[in-house]
Amino acid sequence: MKRKTRHVVLFVVTLACVIIIVMMAVSPDAEHSKVEVRAKPALTVSVTQLQSTMLPIRILAYGNVMAWQEASVGTEADGLRLAEVKVNVGDVVRRGQVLAAFAADTVAAELAQRRAATAEAQATLAEAQTNAQRARELQSSGALSKQQVHQHVTAERTAQARLEAARALERMQHLRVAQTQVLAPDDGVISARNATVGAVLPAGQELFRLIRGSRLEWRAEVAASDLGKFSPGQVAQVIPVDGEAIEGRVRMVAPTVDMLVRNGLVYVDLPAGTAARAGMFARGEFDVGAERMMTLPQSAVLQRDGFSYVLQVGPEFKVTQAKVKVGRRIGDRIEITGGIDGTAAVVEGGGGFLAEGDLVRVVQAPLNVTRGSAQ
Repeated sequence: MKRKTRHVVLFVVTLACVIIIVMMAVSPDAEHSKVEVRAKPALTVSVTQLQSTMLPIRILAYGNVMAWQEASVGTEADGLRLAEVKVNVGDVVRRGQVLAAFAADTVAAELAQRRAATAEAQATLAEAQTNAQRARELQSSGALSKQQVHQHVTAERTAQARLEAARALERMQHLRVAQTQVLAPDDGVISARNATVGAVLPAGQELFRLIRGSRLEWRAEVAASDLGKFSPGQVAQVIPVDGEAIEGRVRMVAPTVDMLVRNGLVYVDLPAGTAARAGMFARGEFDVGAERMMTLPQSAVLQRDGFSYVLQVGPEFKVTQAKVKVGRRIGDRIEITGGIDGTAAVVEGGGGFLAEGDLVRVVQAPLNVTRGSAQ
């Protein structure tokens, strides 16, 4: 009986020890330790604030690259056969260079005929002048009547007029001979060719098109409300399709606006020797000044559900999400137009790994962040 009682007592003591151990495991200190584990900062971050930055004002535009001026080179000769074409599309030419030549046999023969007619008129004039001079000398002697003297003087004047007419026709024929050669009206590059060897062409037929001075320009379409911001000499960065940026300068602003689309043209001179070609479509940016604005690094602004957000660090180093309004992006800075004030501490980078209410450890906290127990 005593042995049985001893076993019961031993069992009760053992059970009491187990209960004490379990109670110690769930004591307030253990609970506090678990809270401490759960409150450990999720990430170490650096923070920033809105900064006042002077940034350039840029206007984006689109338009076509066109020739500054394009000359139409045609023929003045009528009914002649084109004998030779000396240039092709893409050739660079100089003012006065021969581009094409017509067969000159016919006009050369006509020129010779005009020269002979001029010589004949000169001989006739010489004879008329001699007769008129003799008549003037004999007028006082009465050997010739006044009517005969008048006839000789008239014949002299008629011969003089015929000589001038013959010389005029000869000069005209010289021009026709010169017109058998088609000359470049200016320096430039051939942009189109319609000349075909052997063709008999009428006067006025276009043979070539020439980009004068090889100069190109970008004709940017700009909203009417922005036209007042442009002036000659401003710099523009022009980027043709699949090309590198080309620096151009504003030459002039169109004095009129398209009534349908309410856009105006800004003409930008492009330097020679670039990848730009007439007819290309290009986009570009204009520097039209600068202004002061509040900005953040682009790494501090998150895009979620089509909106822009930043993560603010509160007094207890808890993260809160704030929706912001953004403006222009220039370089690694982005304009903030609303949503936070200038004293807000914003997570500078790595915000994509944080959520609302997370605790963070700040590397360098601004003055408005109070260090707390989380650190």
